[in-house]
Amino acid sequence: MREHVGMREDVAAGQGPGPGRFRRAVLAKVPLPLRGLRSRLVVAFVLVAMASALSTGAVAFREARTGVLQQSQDSVIRQFRASVDAAVDYIPRTPSRSHLQKAATQVLRANQSQGWRVMATYGTLRASAPSADFDKISPELRRSVDTRRAAVFQRVNADGRPYLVVGMPVTHDDGEGTESGLSGMVMYLVVPQNTEQAYVEAMVSAIERATLVALGLAVVLALLAASGVLRPVRALRGATRRMAEGHLDVRLTVNGSDELADLSGSFNHMAAALEASVAELRRLEAQARRFVADVSHELRTPLAAMSAVTDVLDENALHLNRDTGEALRLISQGTSRLSGLVNDLMEISRFDAGAAELSLDEIDLAEFVRHTLAARGWRGSVETDLPGQGVLRTRVDPRRLDVVLANLVGNALRHGAPPVRLAMRPGEERADVAWAVIEVTDNGPGIAEEDMPHIFERFYKASTTRTRSESSGLGLAITAENVHLHGGRISAANLPGGGAAFTVELPLHRDTAAAGHDSTGGAR
Repeated sequence: MREHVGMREDVAAGQGPGPGRFRRAVLAKVPLPLRGLRSRLVVAFVLVAMASALSTGAVAFREARTGVLQQSQDSVIRQFRASVDAAVDYIPRTPSRSHLQKAATQVLRANQSQGWRVMATYGTLRASAPSADFDKISPELRRSVDTRRAAVFQRVNADGRPYLVVGMPVTHDDGEGTESGLSGMVMYLVVPQNTEQAYVEAMVSAIERATLVALGLAVVLALLAASGVLRPVRALRGATRRMAEGHLDVRLTVNGSDELADLSGSFNHMAAALEASVAELRRLEAQARRFVADVSHELRTPLAAMSAVTDVLDENALHLNRDTGEALRLISQGTSRLSGLVNDLMEISRFDAGAAELSLDEIDLAEFVRHTLAARGWRGSVETDLPGQGVLRTRVDPRRLDVVLANLVGNALRHGAPPVRLAMRPGEERADVAWAVIEVTDNGPGIAEEDMPHIFERFYKASTTRTRSESSGLGLAITAENVHLHGGRISAANLPGGGAAFTVELPLHRDTAAAGHDSTGGAR
């Protein structure tokens, strides 16, 4: 009787050592800030490096593991087959248990240093060397051995250790020209694969270290690439900020010929065109301001003479006929309006030229408001809510504050509806500075929403009904300039119940504070 080994095949999915886990679950939970370009570049490089390292490592691990296990498996099966051939040559066709024990012992002695466990079976007879529990032999493997002529193997894990289990049916033949048949005797081998497992774990450790090195290099390369990409971007950002601050002469250094260099060149071209356009606009604006100032100045002398003549004629208007008196009245009104417009233009030109100055004097604001209303005969037309004497005192320019109050109250009386109210109160202290709040309100239709952003612009009239009125469209602009000259703030709003509200906030300065302005009226 001799043993015949045919084709080997796996009969069950083994639970052998799998590839090492690289803590992917932990890495997947690490939050990655993807808001900035630098972070996105680093993440992209790391992901590419990780994917490359993992895929390369997985392929290398699979091939190496397969090679190690295949070589070990083939070597063990060849040894087992040779040992079985030598042990069963003298086994009778119908062996006894002692024959089985002899065959198992002989196979074990031939491979004592391998840690083998051998079992021989024939029907219900069992014999093993050494005596041990062969529970690692699965029922699937037993059934496969009983129906096949080839050796069958299976890799299993038991108690955390890998084992190779081989089942080899023993065949016999009756002579030449006859087909060998199953003898019914089966030899089983259980051999630990600790050495192979150590090789696999060493490969896993090496692949993990290589992956970490690859990721470290990827981060370094990503930072270098991000620095190279972001350097011109940061320069562009700084240049745009400087341009937004008014430095139109800023330019970028163009290095290379890539897309970022093209972007820098386009920025320089845009900056040059913008600088030229702004310079031209400023030149035209300066010419317009000089023209207005010059015209206003030249008109003052003839207007003064015309006003003097109309004043004389007004005194004699009662002695003239009706048509002549009416014509004289129209000339007098037109001259007065023209004189007011010229004065407003002169005032605006002073603000534009930075020549507006404050003549400061410490006054009681409430008393000054009463004097302004009384001087214009508005005491009976305006409701007031003023603090007591001495509560709000500050250093202001009385002439300019009078212009502010007169423009706001006059505007409310002309274009609003009664009652017109003027209230004054202490404001909240901000930045260690006390404030006085002056509010003028009326009960008219209010200000249209589309007019609100332009209410303090020059020559802007808030409604078509006012375009032919006596207003020049400069009153609120001059008012705002005077308030800002004092370091204050002015705003306009609509009241919930109807009507417009203009609010002026003035800082309360005394003595050395001198309203917080220098001799030219500019804020310190």
